[in-house]
Amino acid sequence: MRSNLEVSFDRAGAMRVGDGRDRKPFPPPGPAAPPLIATKRVLGGLFRFESNSRDLIGLVEAAYGRLPPQTLPGVAAEFRVGLRLLPRRATPWTIEPPAPRIRQHGNRFRADVDASNYVVIDPDRRFAQIVASEDMLQHAYHLRCELIEFAVFILATCAIGLVPLHGACVGRNGRGVLLLGGSGSGKSTLALHGLLQGLELLAEDAVFVRPADLLAFGVPNYLHLKGDALDFIADDAIRDWVVHAPVIRRRSGVRKFEVDLREGYGRPANPALALVGAGCVSAQPAASPDALLIPLAACEAGPLLEADQFHASRQPGWQPFKRQILDRGIHQLRRGRHPRDSIDALCRLLD
Repeated sequence: MRSNLEVSFDRAGAMRVGDGRDRKPFPPPGPAAPPLIATKRVLGGLFRFESNSRDLIGLVEAAYGRLPPQTLPGVAAEFRVGLRLLPRRATPWTIEPPAPRIRQHGNRFRADVDASNYVVIDPDRRFAQIVASEDMLQHAYHLRCELIEFAVFILATCAIGLVPLHGACVGRNGRGVLLLGGSGSGKSTLALHGLLQGLELLAEDAVFVRPADLLAFGVPNYLHLKGDALDFIADDAIRDWVVHAPVIRRRSGVRKFEVDLREGYGRPANPALALVGAGCVSAQPAASPDALLIPLAACEAGPLLEADQFHASRQPGWQPFKRQILDRGIHQLRRGRHPRDSIDALCRLLD
């Protein structure tokens, strides 16, 4: 005999048994939850971040929260950045996610970690879409820097017309000096001692310059320090500030303390600095305290600048930036017995 009973499950997952005559259709789904929103003024633009995830909005706050709002005179650029969280990937990474593969098609950019983690950037529409999986949240440093901050940097660079530089920038009273040099040259250590000697920090690793007037912007959120930076810190409170910071691992394998400048002893610059010159950080020790800062002739400084800023030298605005920074002066900054000696020499450019 054939049974007329039916087995079904309600929306809570409970099993129901019946003949189907009392079955009622499930109610239509309710309206989608409104997106979470964070609005930040960064690098001269107004950025509106929209997400379905509190964790992703939390990374936006980690990058840009509690920073002085940065506005650019005469510019009213607005951008929208979507952040979408996906479920975990089926196959976990062995150690960490691979480095993003960056591609450019016309004026659009794309950076792919894998099929579940990527960013698409359209500067013409002033829009970026970031997609990340739940397991990428376990690698928050890479997600924040390589997807979220990358999108903001590209949008600001292309749409506002800023020249992106790999370097640090410190200053005071609205005037700033660039610190140039390759990774490991000591820019972050000098930036730390500049802070400890009363200077403001505009940026530790990425500086964005308007070529027309050399007005520089940055994101003074974190300072990344290797353990040997502690060799020149005698104050126990400052040492504690550094050693209790989280440790991140760069793609090179180098581990660094990620010190939050919004806590403790930091003085983020507010909101931009007018560049008065640049110092190329050298590992060469100075022969005397008077030989820490050596002016470079334009014929020597120009090729050095091009080699140090390979990516920036291919950007629109590079030539007017180069002419102006050469006019203001580029110096070689040699090592003193203590980093504060080099900071003292740099301060002469700011006077």
